[in-house]
Formats: sequence, structure tokens, C-alpha cells
Amino acid sequence: MNLKKILAGMTASFFMFTAQAAPLENVQWNSENSGLNPGYTVDPVQNTRPVPEGDVLPNVTATSAIVIEASTGHVIYARNPDGPMFPASTTKVMTLLLALERGGLDEIVTVSENAWGTEGSTLWLDQGEKIPLQDLLYGMMMVSANDATVAIAEHIDGNVANFAAHMTQRAKELGATHTNFTNPHGLPDDNHYTSARDLALITAQGLKTPGFEQIVTTTEASFNWIHDDNNKLLRTENRLLWMYNGCNGVKTGYTQRAGRCVISAAKRNGIQLIAVVLDGLYMWNDSIILLDYGFDNIGVGTLVKSDEIIKTLPILSGRRKSMPVKTAGEIIVPLFKNQDAYEIKYDIPEVLNAPITNGEVIGKVRVNIDGKEIATADIVTTADVEQKSFFRLLLKHFNNFFA
Repeated sequence: MNLKKILAGMTASFFMFTAQAAPLENVQWNSENSGLNPGYTVDPVQNTRPVPEGDVLPNVTATSAIVIEASTGHVIYARNPDGPMFPASTTKVMTLLLALERGGLDEIVTVSENAWGTEGSTLWLDQGEKIPLQDLLYGMMMVSANDATVAIAEHIDGNVANFAAHMTQRAKELGATHTNFTNPHGLPDDNHYTSARDLALITAQGLKTPGFEQIVTTTEASFNWIHDDNNKLLRTENRLLWMYNGCNGVKTGYTQRAGRCVISAAKRNGIQLIAVVLDGLYMWNDSIILLDYGFDNIGVGTLVKSDEIIKTLPILSGRRKSMPVKTAGEIIVPLFKNQDAYEIKYDIPEVLNAPITNGEVIGKVRVNIDGKEIATADIVTTADVEQKSFFRLLLKHFNNFFA
């Protein structure tokens, strides 16, 4: 069975043709019975909540959930992915992303009275303290410190309202269109909401951002400024970092209104998954089920091979009449079970014009999924071709005129 028929696009100066992608039978699937690390167990639970008809993961207890492949954004499983939900402290993923994009890790943050007085989870910061931004980011993500988030927001944007507005703006730039942030920590507010899909998109961008993965995968860290003479250690609240094979983040959250929430991520054999659980009765179980399902339904395959001949093109004004052109690199992508997801488009001219240099880039092969371009490779020439002399061109034109 073929993965799909590949449809090439056509513009005024390009032509269209079809090709075949690698068959699914040749894909090596990355799956195990469960991704739990040796020595860890999670008791199975029976979901007591109603689930949509036909839901393939009925034991997921979350009101809203999703698992995506990060590089493509392709959705492997979703339940109520766009419904408005309270995110609780998973909000801090957006706070971290914005702080990394707009702040310097070695900048010194002065803790305000407003930050000092923030309710909820805390680093017990003192008003007037001066702490490196990087340290506050670790504290915010590891122990969900709300006082740290306010200090960060005020440092970067002057006040919480301005920072929250930029959080919302940045989210929408990433395609998170069902999101509105009013604060950097996720404490309850009727106008502070998002969706499972939006949090997955934000996290995917975070994992591309320098410093993000290092912070969200840290399990323990020591800081001299912690107000405990006996223990300067922070320990993450994200149990999945120990429990789940390949886990690389990212953030838990809980309020009475939001329920139990967690954004989890795991990477194996080059495949990066992101799972979001919002309002789950058993958020760890839900995350493991989602990630297991994701890895069970995804593989890796070579969609475009290097040095593959694409087409033989005619040559104008050259000492040879035609030349094959080929790909200059391979494209390796995630492949999804039961999903003919990819479209491959070859953008190449109808003819080549001499002179031509071997290896000259004359086009692109583009791979799209869900309407989004996710990879490209160059298409190049395969030989040097000299241009015909002016006399030969004139003679050819003369012969054609009298033919």
C-alpha cells in the first residue's frame, strides 16, 4: 500500500507531475507497550466521565486533551482541542517563552512589592531582592512560583498588564487563536483562558527556543538566594521527567476552577511529541496514555531521497539538448499511521538555459502537511553545459527560418 500519491504544484513557469512516496510497510514504528521507565508504575484507572462517541482513548479523563507531533504540528489525537479552558500554571509556558525571546538570562531583576505579595505558589522572594532572570525562570517552572512570574513580567514590560497583552499577541502569532492571557501565572480570571491546541502550539515554539528545553527538563537546581539556610535546592513538580522515557518537559498546573492540568513532552528517535491535559481527574495517567498513543501511531521515514532524479529537462542554447536534474538532500519526516498526510511539490523550470554549472540550484522540492510547509530540499543540475557559440546560434536560427 502506498503512503499517498504526491501532487506537484503548478505556476506559470513551473510544470506539474506526480510521484509515489515510500510505502508504509517499510516504516519502522517507534512503539512499546508503555513509555514508563523501568521501576515506575501507574495504577490504571477507569474514566468516570462521559467521552465523545468514537473516542479512541476513552480512559483519558481530561475534559480537553491533545497530542501533536511538534515539528509538523500534526494532531495525532484530540478531544475538545479548541474549547476554552482555564490553564492554571500551564500559563507559565507562555511566560517562559516570552521571557526568553525578550529578556537576557543574566539580567538582574528587582523584586517589587507587587511581586512579593502575589498569592499562591512561591519562592518566598523578598521585596527589593535582586535575582538573575535565569534563576527566576528556573524557579517559575520547577516549583510554579507565582511571585517569580510577576517579577519577570514587571522586569520585561514594566507591569503585568503590558506583559499579559504581549503574551496574548505572541500566542496569536503562533496560531493560538483561542487564547487570551491576563496574567503571567494562571491564577483564576474569567478572561484568562486558552485551549489544548493552543498550549501545544506554544510549547512547540518553546522547544525551538534556546534555553527553553534546558529549563523545563531540569529536575533539581541549587540557588544561594533561596531563603532556607538548610536547603538551597529546588526540585521540579513534573514527575514525568523521572517516570516517562524521553520526557523533556514541560509544566503542571492546578486551580479549583481549572482542575488538574499538565503539558508534557517526550522525544524518542528524533520524534518530538507534545501532549496537553486540561481538567484531568488523573493527569499523570492521561499524559502517559496520550504519549503512548502518539508513539504507537508514528514512525520515521525518508520521504525524499538524496540524488534522486526528478526530471530530464530540455536545454536552450546549450551544447547538449537535455539534462536530468536531481535532489541535493534528503527529507526525513514523521510518518503517521492511517494518514496520507504529506503533499510533495516540485518547483522546477520547464527548460534550462545554458551555460549551466554542475550542482547549480534550479528549484526546490517542498513538503507540506496540513497546508503548512515543513521541509525543503534543493534540486540541482547534474553536469556542466557550455553555451553554443554565437555563430552556431545564428546558423541554427538561419536553418530554422528556411526549414
